This record gives sequence, C-alpha cells and structure tokens, in this order.
Amino acid sequence: MALGLDGFKETATVQTLFMSDTQSNNRRIAKNTLLLYFRMLFTMAVSLYTSRVVLETLGVDDYGIYNVVGGVVAMFSVLSGSLSSAISRFITFELGRGDQNKLKVIFSTSVSIQIVLALGIWVIAEIAGVWFLNSQMNIPQERIVAANWVLQCSIITFMINLISVPYNATIIAHEKMSAFAYISILEVSLKLIVAYLLYVSSYDKLVVYAILLMLVALLIRLVYGVYCKRHFEEARYRIMWRKDIFKEMLGFAGWNFFGNACYLVNTQGVNMLINIYFGVAMNAARGIAVQVDGAILGFVGNFMTAVQPQITKAYASGDLSYMFKLVNKGTKFSFYIMCFLMIPVLLETDTILNIWLKNVPSDSAIFLRLVLFASMANALGNVLYYAIISTGDIKKYQLVVTSVGFLVFPLTWVAFVLGAHAATTYIIFGIVYLFLNVIRLRFLKSMLGFPVMRYVKEVILPVLIVGSASVIMPLILVYFISPSILRFILVTIISIMSTSCCVYLFGLTKGERSMVVNKVNTVVFKIVRKWI
Repeated sequence: MALGLDGFKETATVQTLFMSDTQSNNRRIAKNTLLLYFRMLFTMAVSLYTSRVVLETLGVDDYGIYNVVGGVVAMFSVLSGSLSSAISRFITFELGRGDQNKLKVIFSTSVSIQIVLALGIWVIAEIAGVWFLNSQMNIPQERIVAANWVLQCSIITFMINLISVPYNATIIAHEKMSAFAYISILEVSLKLIVAYLLYVSSYDKLVVYAILLMLVALLIRLVYGVYCKRHFEEARYRIMWRKDIFKEMLGFAGWNFFGNACYLVNTQGVNMLINIYFGVAMNAARGIAVQVDGAILGFVGNFMTAVQPQITKAYASGDLSYMFKLVNKGTKFSFYIMCFLMIPVLLETDTILNIWLKNVPSDSAIFLRLVLFASMANALGNVLYYAIISTGDIKKYQLVVTSVGFLVFPLTWVAFVLGAHAATTYIIFGIVYLFLNVIRLRFLKSMLGFPVMRYVKEVILPVLIVGSASVIMPLILVYFISPSILRFILVTIISIMSTSCCVYLFGLTKGERSMVVNKVNTVVFKIVRKWI
C-alpha cells in the first residue's frame, strides 16, 4: 500500500528525529568520554606518584599489610555491590522512561537501603573481620596493632562509600561527567596531600595513612551529596521505605549477588590465598601490579561510564537496534583504548617499574604482565554484561556465569598446593573469563536476539587483527635495542603510532574512517585559521 504525501513527510520526520537523537547521543558520549579522560590523565599521574611515595614511606611489608587488610573489608563489598548495581540500573532506567515521581521514590529508597546495609556490614565486619585478621592472616606479630587500625579505618571508609552509591549513580545516570572530573581531581589532590603528611609524620605511618584516607573519603562523600542536592530534583533524601520498590531491587540485587561474590572471591579471595602461601611481600608485588592495571582500566572505564547509561536508556525506550550498535562499538573501542596503553607497558614492564619506584617488590613485573592479560579478557566482556543487566532479567544468567567464573578460586588453590608461582592465578583468571564472554554472547542472543555473527565480524575479527598487527613494530625495537629509558620512549612512541595506523586501517568501518578524517580536518582547519 503506497504512502500518501503526508505519510512520506511523517516518515521523513521520524527518520530525521531518530538521526538527530542518535547524533546527539554520540556527541554526548564523546564529550563525556573526553571529560573523563581529562580526569583520568590527571588522577593517574598523581596516583602513580603518590603510590610511589607511599610504598617508599611505608616499606614493602607495611604496604603489603595495607593491601591485604583492606581486602578483608572488600570481602564484604559483595553484599553492597549487588545493590549498588541495582540502584544504578533502576535510576538510569527510570530516567530513560522519564518517570520523575518514581525516580524520587527510587532514590530515597536506595539511600535508606544503603544506610541499613552499611550498619549491617559494620556489625559483620567487626565480628568476622577482626577474627579473621587476628587468627588466620599471615601478619608479622609486631604489626598486628597497626593492622587492626587499618581494618577499623577501612570499615568506616567502606561504609561512607556505600552510602555515596545512590548519589554517584544519579550523576552517571544524568551523564554529568564534568562533576566526576572535578570531584575526582579534588579527591586525588587530597591523596597527594595525604602522601606528603605521611612522609613528614613522626607517628606510625601505616596507622596515619589509614586514618587520613578515611577522612578523605568522608570529605568526598559530603561533596557528592551537596552537588546532587543542588543539581538533581530527585536527589533530596527523605526517610522512605517503599516495600514494592525494595522488593523489585532486591530481586535484581539478589541474583546479581552471585556474580559479585564470584568476582570478589576471584580477586580478594585469591589475595588472601597469596598471603597464606607466600606472605605480605608477595601481596605488595600484587598490589603494585593491580595499581598499574587499575590506572589502565580507568581509561577504559571512563569510556564505559559514558556508554553504559546510553545502553540502559536504549533498552528502556525499546530501541534495540541502537543498543546493539552501542554494544559492538563499545566492545571494539574498549579494546583499542587498552591496546594504546597495554602494549608499551607489556614490552617495557621492568623499565617502567624501575622509573616509577625506587624499591620494586620482587615479582612485580611478572604479576603486572599477567594481570594485564587477565584484565583484557575481563574488559572485553564488560559491555556485554551491561547490556544483559539493563534487561533486569538476570536470574539464569547469574546462575550459569557464576558457576563457571567461580572455578578461578579452586583452580588457583590447587595450583598453589602443587607449587605454582603466585602469578599463575592470573593465567587461570584470563582463560576462564574469556570463556565467560562466549557464555554472555549466547545469553544476549537468547534474551534479545543479539546478532552474534555480526558481533564476530564487526568486533572479534578487527580486534584480533589490530591486536596482532600493532605489536609487531614495537616488538622489533625491543628485540634489537638494549633496555634503557631511550628505548622505553621509542617503544612508547612507535606503539602509539603503530596502534593508531592499525586501528585506522583494520579496526574501523568505512563510515568510521570518514568520520575520523572529517574530525581531523575540522580540527586542523580551526588551528590554521587561528594562526593565519
């Protein structure tokens, strides 16, 4: 049946609006990503410097104690992480639907839930955490008192961060990433001051460090609260307990609990195994590797923080086609971002650690290389995970994924019993999580009709080609030139150039290449006009 003139006009109008909305969303993602990268560059530079000062000031053993004792508190984050994901998902979903009244109810109910949860975790941590620290952990006897101080400050810091979750989730849902950028700069600046105060302090430095970080967490919590109350109408907390909302969140969080528990056991649980079998010095080596890994993942996380709300909102509005595009592009570009950063670090690990730290803990290099491998496998599945949880239907998914993912811990335990190196756990982690990505794809296909073969063509093949081709040129340099700062600089430059060329030639579609060329031409034209 042919369309009349009005029909054609209406269709054209809808298409124009759709293209306009899509372009607006893409611009928003790009703007938010750039803001978050600015934040990340600053915070990473300061964080790496402060961690060097802290390691030098505390010493390897005390640094290892802080790393592993903080992990005891993190063991309880499995309870909070489940509800945190639920809060973020529900706030973003209601924004996508545009229901302001329900949004207010969800926010206030979320804060009430987090307050009750914080008090409950405080009781559990004071009983189970104190017992585990003093009777099970491998801590030098003369540092037990300091370790208990660290535990108490870590518990309070954890409770503060827990209550902040609804506020942070609201900022992300509204995509106000400039707030994250500015507040994060404030936070990392305060931590730089902490490093200086630690350096000049004449008291027990491990205790001072734990107390100061607790005070920083409290101040940042207050800043987030003030910002949200001033900028978002729904972020005004009222004592509220809506049973229906709580039940809805609890249903989502209850199943999400299994996934969080699995990941926590595979990270902090393994950290405890490392402490039991190898001691605090090996915890320090792992802590250094995790610090660098966290800085790299922060870059990818910035991109994902900008993309995640769009994925949830696309699902909430029923636009699955746009949602699938975001999943493919999000996964692909996450990998490219990691390539830019990981290749120089993998090839120049020893040089980087020697430049960064005065006293490099033994085995830090092998830990760092394998941690990055494991993180790459995990990061590739993050976008798939965000797409699945946006549906809210995660019962079957969590049962299957958790059952497979939990294999990391027992396999690591067996490996340690058989005498394997501590870093072997990250080989196991990487292999298991690569397999989990296959499972996630199958769930997306069955739940939403996700086009898996298109994903293979648009994501997997370009990622494999770019990753393999990008490393060739810098690897040749490493093979023919002796280790030095000059080689490190050359390898970094060549890695960036090689990755850029490979991404452009093999990793982008024709349309994406045209967009890149147009953007570069626009920037160059503006610069030329400014100077002529």
